[in-house]
Amino acid sequence: MPGQSASTGGWGDLPLVVDTSAFARAHHPAVRERWIDAMLADRLRLSPVARLEILLSARDGSTLDELVEELSAWRSAPLTAGVTRAAETAMRTIAGRSAGAHRMPIVDYLLAAAAQESGAAVLHFDHDYDTLAEVMAFDSVWLAPPGSLR
Repeated sequence: MPGQSASTGGWGDLPLVVDTSAFARAHHPAVRERWIDAMLADRLRLSPVARLEILLSARDGSTLDELVEELSAWRSAPLTAGVTRAAETAMRTIAGRSAGAHRMPIVDYLLAAAAQESGAAVLHFDHDYDTLAEVMAFDSVWLAPPGSLR
């Protein structure tokens, strides 16, 4: 059963698998308080692939070390064989809709599948998750309304 998509009103009560697009905007004044509340409530989850993307953004060794320390406190959204199978199934379903429609970042498929497997939502600032929520069972939760964070 497909999940909910395009949720922009609130972040709900589910655990939140965090996409890099959300992490990169977490400091924005429009979302900072809700982000901190979600963190303090232990709702944020991080997949190993999103963690690597976040660490890749570090400009130097000391920044990388700070990020490693910060992210070590987060709960994991594990990548399992089931997650990989669900990501592939979603890719095949979307590819069957129209040529090239499945060409989204692999990380997006894996985060959506990890959320589906664990009964979580994906917190993001990326339209791909709305597409994925049409064929997978997870909630697509926008960090803020599309286009609102500059």
